[in-house]
Amino acid sequence: MALQTQSQDIEKETAAIIDVHEHQEGPLLPILHDVQGKFGYVPEDALLKIADRLNLSRAEVHGTMSFYPDFRTEPAGRHVLKVCRAEACQSMGGEKLADDIQRDLGIKWHETTPDGKVTLEPVYCLGLCSCAPAAMLDGDLHGRLDEEAVLKLVEEVK
Repeated sequence: MALQTQSQDIEKETAAIIDVHEHQEGPLLPILHDVQGKFGYVPEDALLKIADRLNLSRAEVHGTMSFYPDFRTEPAGRHVLKVCRAEACQSMGGEKLADDIQRDLGIKWHETTPDGKVTLEPVYCLGLCSCAPAAMLDGDLHGRLDEEAVLKLVEEVK
């Protein structure tokens, strides 16, 4: 019964978000952003409600979500660490840094630590090319990183 109540709550909250945006031109992206802002991800029940109300197929909504890497279908950890994988960062040791981070956290890309504290994601340019390698932790940019500096950042938020 709790799952049914949760599903109904998600549908109700999603319907309210759709009501705000459905008369705009191209409402899908603003709706997805607001749903993710509300729940921390886009639940399956919300995706179905969005597709139904916008007269889109589930595949169209899912395709839009999968095209944009910031949309999630599962909740993230309390903190999100995004590590730059672009060429400038790679040339300055980014590959080793990425390997070190994955090893030290015990997770791979798009995974969350078992304690639910950190989700690790690759990004392709944070705009800090002159300060490579770079990462973003909870929206804060950090450059000229090495393994020790990243681990210190992660420990501060744990």
